Amino acid sequence: MVWVTLGLSSNIDPENNIASGLDVLLMRFADLSLSSVFKSQANGYQGPDYLNMVVGINTELPLQELVLLLKKIEMKQGRDPGATRLAPKTLDIDVLTYGDKVGNFDGIRLPRPEIVEVAYVLWPLAQIAPKKKHPILKRTYGELWQAFAKQPQKISPVNFNWHGRVISTQLKV
Repeated sequence: MVWVTLGLSSNIDPENNIASGLDVLLMRFADLSLSSVFKSQANGYQGPDYLNMVVGINTELPLQELVLLLKKIEMKQGRDPGATRLAPKTLDIDVLTYGDKVGNFDGIRLPRPEIVEVAYVLWPLAQIAPKKKHPILKRTYGELWQAFAKQPQKISPVNFNWHGRVISTQLKV
């Protein structure tokens, strides 16, 4: 088993698409660690605000099989496979970390550089794994979040109901 962190985001009907993505992940991976859900502006283009969160899972799937599964989940949610990176998304699920893997694996760079570049990835990651160390920087995600320059990026936690439960820091389902 390997502990994996996933970044979920959506800015097309985000409440429904994040909830549906969580439903599918819960069916496939029985135990989910959930961060709070955060609202952020579209990054790099003009578009609707995003909802973002980080989910921790344990899996026996090899990295490439996991990525294929996540792409299928995205497509099932209506993700346009031809859309550019800087376009609205129904659901985007990125592997942020896969155990302590470091390097480029068939085009997937691990750990994802966004972890230390954008608040809407680092803050929720620090919520579910504050004492885990970044495999390259050797600092905990909690320490990295404390040192992060928060001013340029505006994000805020939002109330998010999923099947009648409010998702909050370190909710286990």
